[in-house]
Amino acid sequence: KSFCYRRLQYLSNKFQMHVLLNEMKELAAQKKVPHRDFYNIRKVDTHIHASSCMNQKHLLRFIKRAMKKHLDEIVHVEKGKEQTLKEVFETMNLTAYDLSVDTLDVHADRNTFHRFDKFNAKYNPIGESILREIFIKTDNRVSGKYFAHIIKEVMADLEESKYQNAELRLSIYGRSRDEWDKLARWAVSHRVHSNNVRWLVQVPRLFDIYRTKKQLANFQEMLENIFLPLYEATIHPAQHPELHLFLEHVDGFDSVDDESKPEHHIFNLDSPLPGNWVEEDNPPYSYYLYYMYANMTVLNHLRRKRGFHTFVLRPHCGEAGPIHHLVSGFM
Repeated sequence: KSFCYRRLQYLSNKFQMHVLLNEMKELAAQKKVPHRDFYNIRKVDTHIHASSCMNQKHLLRFIKRAMKKHLDEIVHVEKGKEQTLKEVFETMNLTAYDLSVDTLDVHADRNTFHRFDKFNAKYNPIGESILREIFIKTDNRVSGKYFAHIIKEVMADLEESKYQNAELRLSIYGRSRDEWDKLARWAVSHRVHSNNVRWLVQVPRLFDIYRTKKQLANFQEMLENIFLPLYEATIHPAQHPELHLFLEHVDGFDSVDDESKPEHHIFNLDSPLPGNWVEEDNPPYSYYLYYMYANMTVLNHLRRKRGFHTFVLRPHCGEAGPIHHLVSGFM
């Protein structure tokens, strides 16, 4: 990390020197290019969580609009009892009048993303996880309808600006085999697509939690839940039309989690194969990355052979934790 800091400082100062020496030349060259300036060149934001792609004011307006139009719609099930949107807000003693940017209290700022493990806690509307589930989840009682609508509004804004593009992130957890089909069904049924937006799928490294809860028998099962549906959709697209269509808008994959968490194992020749990893400890970062890369390599060869576009692996690495995470990501 010390080396990286010094390297970044060096590059920053080198750039400042370049600006001082060449700013006027570049400005003159830019003015010679017709019909082009900063506002009408294409810009792409490559790291936006879909659940935080809207600003606070946008989310607030959307929630207020939903409270006016869909008060009696059943949106949640609490202990076997169905609740309407009106009843959910009544349990929190809130009305549309009470809502403001301050009471909404969602902060998708630099402090949120510095601590991955704190993201969910900080990005809960009004501090209530139930509202996060209702408004910014794809798999809920209303089949992700509200989430789809607000993302489509964001997409419409991007299309109107014409030159702004975004790569929104959705999560696949690997807990069950039907996750991909559910996500694809949500995207296709609600027509959540745009020429200005592509998806990037992130896979949280949470095997230890799923194993502790007995949701998975071994690491192999998690890999199969993530990749087998993709192989099947590539080989037999007609049998998985929604997933095949959704994958046309997916650019690649990311591996995410809090990198500062201690690792109890070292990935080497003696490490168990995924089918034999039955411990409740989480596999190390390099273990996750190796098997994601291996599966994606095979998948990309298959997709290239079938005439489909391929995916890239763009893992988070180096934000925190050991230096070898950077090495693993580079390799």
